[in-house]
Amino acid sequence: MRGRLPQSEVPPDLIEAYRSAYYQAGFGPDAVILHVGQYSKPLSQLFNASGRRCATFITACNPFGVRRDSESNRAACRQLRDRMCEYVPRPDQIIEGTGSDPSGCWPAEESFLVLGLGLEASRMLGGEFHQNAIVWAGEDAIPRLILLR
Repeated sequence: MRGRLPQSEVPPDLIEAYRSAYYQAGFGPDAVILHVGQYSKPLSQLFNASGRRCATFITACNPFGVRRDSESNRAACRQLRDRMCEYVPRPDQIIEGTGSDPSGCWPAEESFLVLGLGLEASRMLGGEFHQNAIVWAGEDAIPRLILLR
């Protein structure tokens, strides 16, 4: 059927949870909070300061939305960080952070904002680490939810 998007394997309630989550890059007063679909002036400023024109927010925690213990999640995030270093020339392009459920029902997930990581590389890494989705922003500094399944 023309004009129809393929159905996602990700349940609608989980997609909504991803859309409403807080994506925090950095910690303390300089932390940048991203919201899906909303322009981010701090992200735009990061782009200007870094010379990069895109970014992805990604985690390796809880593959396919299934909770894992914190030790397994930390190990997966270490592996993800190592892989990201193969894609970005400078380690300061990787900013540690967390993805958080505003309702508090789901524990915060260790995550990364990666400056300069293009959409296709972001999709590939998200898929490699069995994620349902990533959050990606182009030069307009509007984070978008990118479903991977």
